[in-house]
Amino acid sequence: MDIKPIAYCLLLSLLLAACTHTDEAAKTSQYGSNHGTYLTLHGTKLYYEEYGSGTPLLLLHQGLGSIETVSSLIPELSKHFRVIAPDAPGHGRSEQADSLSGDLLAEYGSALIDKLQLDSVYVMGWSMGGNTALLLAANRPDKVKKVVSGASNSKASGLTQEGRDLLNEYTVEAVKEDKDWLNHYQRLNPQPEKWVKFWEDNQKMWARESKVPDAKLVSIAVPVLLIRGDRDMIRLEHSIDLFRSLKQGQLCIYPNTGHDMPEQHSERLCQIALDFFNERKTTEASH
Repeated sequence: MDIKPIAYCLLLSLLLAACTHTDEAAKTSQYGSNHGTYLTLHGTKLYYEEYGSGTPLLLLHQGLGSIETVSSLIPELSKHFRVIAPDAPGHGRSEQADSLSGDLLAEYGSALIDKLQLDSVYVMGWSMGGNTALLLAANRPDKVKKVVSGASNSKASGLTQEGRDLLNEYTVEAVKEDKDWLNHYQRLNPQPEKWVKFWEDNQKMWARESKVPDAKLVSIAVPVLLIRGDRDMIRLEHSIDLFRSLKQGQLCIYPNTGHDMPEQHSERLCQIALDFFNERKTTEASH
């Protein structure tokens, strides 16, 4: 059986669900295309959008995605926080960097925190964004106070075999056949002609075994909530190993859910995050 059509369907469901979901608030606001701001960081023009007020919350999207792919989380989170949602280098409306790696993404996140002169910040990321959140917690204990790291993997071997096989299917030639993703990417990105480099940079990043070094994980002193679906492409044993590596770790495994929890269960994901950040108002006191 040719697995490429299956891979394409999974790619679209995981990475472009925000373009087709039915959340009316997100549709109205057009998150990811909502007159955001550009900052030049490390010589790269980085696009971001802000919503709400209060404690800053850096919201980091999935790999190959953009602000759009976390758009269903923004309406609720922005009721409680000053949500700062950037497009990672090469993603969405941001220019490409020279390369892509976890360390590079964390450097850009750190530079954004400093550029915006944030005294302290919460960080919430999913998949690639979840890995970046862990690195930020390790690198910036002076700024990062709490982290929600969703569907993260500190090693390439943390993926299931099915997940690794799926990534191997995402070649440049395969993308040429996936007109939906490619056309959407080229409409958003300021460097549409460089999409092949962007894709190859992602492939190199996926192939690196180490995403978050063990020494970084054990150095994280702030509270970290790891959250994932029980049907994710991340091995359950790997998530448990991550949890055990953290000084102040918490682990949430949500049932009957895969890698696309931000799109499929956005309300529940927000509730879990708000409980962790101790910002969710409860009604028990009024009863």
